[in-house]
Amino acid sequence: MSPVETQPTAVYVTEGLLEALLDLASEAEPGEVSTPIATVPAGDLEGPDADRVPEATPVFAEYRLPDPNNALAGVFGVELSRPNRDTQGRFLSHPSGLLEVTMEDDLAEVVIVAVPPWEPTDDALAAFDRGGSRRSIVELDAAPPVEPFES
Repeated sequence: MSPVETQPTAVYVTEGLLEALLDLASEAEPGEVSTPIATVPAGDLEGPDADRVPEATPVFAEYRLPDPNNALAGVFGVELSRPNRDTQGRFLSHPSGLLEVTMEDDLAEVVIVAVPPWEPTDDALAAFDRGGSRRSIVELDAAPPVEPFES
């Protein structure tokens, strides 16, 4: 495959992560989803598109399950149970259909917003920077290596 030219305003996301996040949003409807998402260096990915971007390019590939019982995060939008520095973005669903960042949203360096019909299309999925400016999304057919579960 030919390399993808990296763009400073682009947000790189694995197809698997997008699929999982859109499934979460669909299952939560009519409720909203707000969950942290994290990047891995492109060099750590495996799959057909793993070598399409430079190895150091951050690619969103992981998320945390939303914790509906975390009242502090729900009220104040702050995760006190874990350091915020280990996630670089946030996924939000807006079942109302508003495809933009709002004053009520939890913000992060990158915010990915989805609206019904919960599909990875330009009119149902968008990425924004902390200031609300839209950024392009580049989907990659790649995934982080499977790590064994440690208890």
